[in-house]
Amino acid sequence: MNETQTIDTAWGLEIQAQRNRVMRNTYALLALSLLPTVLGAWLGVATGITQSMGGVLGLIVFLVGAFGFIYAIEKTKNSVAGVPVLLGFTFFMGLMLSRMIAMVLGFKNGPDLIMTAFAGTAGVFALMASLASVIKRDLSGMSKWLFVGVLVLMVGGIVNVFVGSTAGMMALSVAAIGIFSAYMLYDLKQIIDGGETNYISATLALYLDLFNIFQSLLALLGIWGGERD
Repeated sequence: MNETQTIDTAWGLEIQAQRNRVMRNTYALLALSLLPTVLGAWLGVATGITQSMGGVLGLIVFLVGAFGFIYAIEKTKNSVAGVPVLLGFTFFMGLMLSRMIAMVLGFKNGPDLIMTAFAGTAGVFALMASLASVIKRDLSGMSKWLFVGVLVLMVGGIVNVFVGSTAGMMALSVAAIGIFSAYMLYDLKQIIDGGETNYISATLALYLDLFNIFQSLLALLGIWGGERD
């Protein structure tokens, strides 16, 4: 092996090691981010603080809080403040989720529905992670179509806040599961291929995928499978 080949090999090993570090750090931070989410959801259910945040008020609080946190995370992702800001965001998201969780817990089989939604979300993550590890083609071209899909979901969600259609909510939930599952595959592939090198940004992307899939599954299970006393 000549000197050039040795340098190329060493460089390739270093790049792979860096990608592996990003993946390990992302998975570790993603697991950690679930703790504030659970805490926020528990606090919201226990105190009922979000019960009055329905309709337009809830939408405004969610959009302002979520986009404010996302902006702050992107600004601090390369500093020591990045992780605390991300964990603050996941606490906020858990708090916002508590209203739906409280509604589902109002069903006789509420705890079972929540565990089913959690298991389903974990199953989607496992499937997308497996696919991302075996797919060789570049998936970067998916990003613009997925972004358009998310925009359509947001507009549809805002409209449905005013319409209050159960059928509309079901359709949006099914679409969200499909779109964010594809987004999860894209985000995982970006980490594996080295397209995303910041583990805080990577964690944020995967967290949003998981959150939206879980929330959508929970909504569908509540509509279809909720049992009244």
